[in-house]
Amino acid sequence: METISFARGAPAPDLLPVDELADCAETVLARGGKTILSYGAGAGYAPLRELVGEWFGVHPGRVVITNGGLQGLDMLARALARGKPLVCEWPTYDRAYKLFLAAGAAVLVASVDDRGVDPEQVEVALVGQTQPAFVYVIPTFQNPTGTTLTAERRAALANFSLRRQVPIVEDDPYSLVRFEGEPLPALFDYRQKTSIYMSSFSKTISPGLRVGFMILPERLSEELAAAATDTYITPVQLSQAVVYEFIRRGSFAPNLLRVNEQLKLRRDAMVAALEKHFSGASWLKPEGGYFIWLQLPPGADSREILARAEGVAAVAGSEFTASASCIRLAYSFAAADEIEAGIERLAAAV
Repeated sequence: METISFARGAPAPDLLPVDELADCAETVLARGGKTILSYGAGAGYAPLRELVGEWFGVHPGRVVITNGGLQGLDMLARALARGKPLVCEWPTYDRAYKLFLAAGAAVLVASVDDRGVDPEQVEVALVGQTQPAFVYVIPTFQNPTGTTLTAERRAALANFSLRRQVPIVEDDPYSLVRFEGEPLPALFDYRQKTSIYMSSFSKTISPGLRVGFMILPERLSEELAAAATDTYITPVQLSQAVVYEFIRRGSFAPNLLRVNEQLKLRRDAMVAALEKHFSGASWLKPEGGYFIWLQLPPGADSREILARAEGVAAVAGSEFTASASCIRLAYSFAAADEIEAGIERLAAAV
């Protein structure tokens, strides 16, 4: 029996624009291969930095292109959080949590509900903390819960951040992966472009290219660009040039539309399957992103359930510092026509 995976928070192979990316690679190598195959600046491929700066209305000197979003977060944590408290969502992205601990931060938490992280809990968590490093949030289609921070809470969190002068680190790889509802302004906009913003092209183009970016205060941008140079000498300019060419030639928007249409089909298939096979559980229907957070009845242990489930994989809530009665289901990787079979297999193990 072949395993159906709801564990991978990654786009399915059929969602990757392979032929177009191959043509982009051929184009950039023919146009400037001697440059992009040589050492480059630690802050990344200059044309892509300029493009991101144009998108967000900031000087390209504030933009650092990274080898995926996670590497940027790692550098940020090591630069700002060592020996300091920070606040992150509960539950939160498992890899981010591990990075914060590895960087020597004291990790405080604020709960996430169906409206996103609670700003009042963020404020309470920081009572008595004189020099917090930052507040880390995934405000749109959060990993692992799929929830989105409401406009009211975005404003409240931004106002608190300004009042207390606590930096916000906004990790935002999913906001463009929206197939229903109206987009909300980023916290970066609520903070008048003074907060730290991170994103990636892993969800919108390809994860294997490993291209992410950060928008930072200029002094911090220079510091992290120097850290990047000290760590790996040069970024992967070929990948960054391919991403730039993909956007420059107008392929980004139609590809995103295609990806979102396919992800909506997968989301709908998973919701329908959950309604059929998990009547005793609860979940929210996300308007985008990759994930559904399945909450089983009290007392259920998702670790035991997943261990005995046959032919299906998912991630226990405990991996995200949450209750073991929860399961993160990613609908992004499995084919739409196999999702119901996977959910049925999971339900059989409950």
